[in-house]
Amino acid sequence: MWKPDRSSDKSLFQQIADDLERRISYGEFPPGSALPSERKLADQLGVNRSTVIMAYAELRALGIIESQSGSGTRVSKYKWGATPKHTPNWHRYAEGGSFLPNVPFLRRIREALGQQPSLIDFASGELSGDLAPVEEINALMSDNPLATYLGYDDPKGYSSLRQGLVSYLNKFRGIETTDSSILITSGSQQSLYLITQCLLSPGDAVAIEDPSYCYSLPMFQSAGLRLFRLPVDRHGVRPDDIRSLYKKHRIKMVFLNPNFHNPTGAVLDQERRLKLLDVASELGLPIVEDDPFSLTAYEDSPPQPLKSLDSIGSVLYIGSFSKIAASGLRVGWMVAPHSVVERLADARQQMDFGLSVVPQKVAMQFLNSAYFEPHLDRLRSSLLYKRDLLIEAFRRELPDEVSFEAPRGGLHLWCKIIPEVNDSKLLEEAIRRGVVFVPGSVYGSDSGYIRFTYARPRAEEIVRA
Repeated sequence: MWKPDRSSDKSLFQQIADDLERRISYGEFPPGSALPSERKLADQLGVNRSTVIMAYAELRALGIIESQSGSGTRVSKYKWGATPKHTPNWHRYAEGGSFLPNVPFLRRIREALGQQPSLIDFASGELSGDLAPVEEINALMSDNPLATYLGYDDPKGYSSLRQGLVSYLNKFRGIETTDSSILITSGSQQSLYLITQCLLSPGDAVAIEDPSYCYSLPMFQSAGLRLFRLPVDRHGVRPDDIRSLYKKHRIKMVFLNPNFHNPTGAVLDQERRLKLLDVASELGLPIVEDDPFSLTAYEDSPPQPLKSLDSIGSVLYIGSFSKIAASGLRVGWMVAPHSVVERLADARQQMDFGLSVVPQKVAMQFLNSAYFEPHLDRLRSSLLYKRDLLIEAFRRELPDEVSFEAPRGGLHLWCKIIPEVNDSKLLEEAIRRGVVFVPGSVYGSDSGYIRFTYARPRAEEIVRA
């Protein structure tokens, strides 16, 4: 974000006025559009409010902006030769459409991280730079230069990567599949988006966990789906709850994250896994299994995925490199019946003609290399160390204010704040003090829960945060 230059001979208010005039002339703020409030812009730019007041006064004197009581400050509708009947109402367009914006808390977190890069980030669900296999990937790219021609690839994804995933899924997840049953995506969220848009219809009822990462994704509401809750306890969801929802609401699909569940860290009990598959088989009900965290299991073997127990093809299995390698690769996958893979590949080709082949080749090389398993070992030990640092800090600093169960894998610590708190006020105070996290209500929980992602901050930041 642009900031005024304090070493410049030009005054701060004049720099701000010049920048706003330039952005208005470029169409970033069209005629009639609202400008940020004086207080908000001052906070964004790190200046006194009086400086912004002077900048706005300068623009107002030039007729570029206008202020009215109750409606704030807006770009003049007439200064640039436009009249209201000729000017699109971009604000209305931006608020329209069927695809909903992110929930307010997530927009506030993203805004805070953009404005204050020094914030200690317990909100972003990704690995810190030191946990990513940067050196390994650089070495692989150096040893395996790209071909000179980079054209459109198979809509299902890079063939060599899909073949490599067949071996990977069998070795690490106990899943037997073929490359024709694998669709490469840009990550778990694109997989979920394709499922909600192509396999379901507006008005369909689906079951999701409560709490659930799915509640933070407006794509479900954008698709017009009706959401029904499956409560998660320390052993995961209860299969009988699925049967009850099916009888009451004729749910069409179940979305689950059974291994190191986001946000609670729960692992679905083995007995429940078997019963859940029996219920799905009895009802002919598809299950979407999102499994981003299994290979981060700290001490035991990774929990068995539902898909490895699925003998009749009830489970659509979603995976990704984001939580075990690097989110910037933007490579994920879905294991599904051939007809589903063809349908979703066709839809994705209509969107973007397929994914870039470059990150797919990098992912394939890393997956097949001698670097992969040592990286997983290092990742697990580093995440365990960070988890223990965070837990020790809570027990020392807030022994009577916060309760939690230590997760056995994943990236998140799910905390209940014992004193009554206001989620919004707590988040704002944390941001003011240099820390950001995700309130539990983002995931459908009642007020007073917090998700701390300990994979993103550096180890030396955790105790201070």
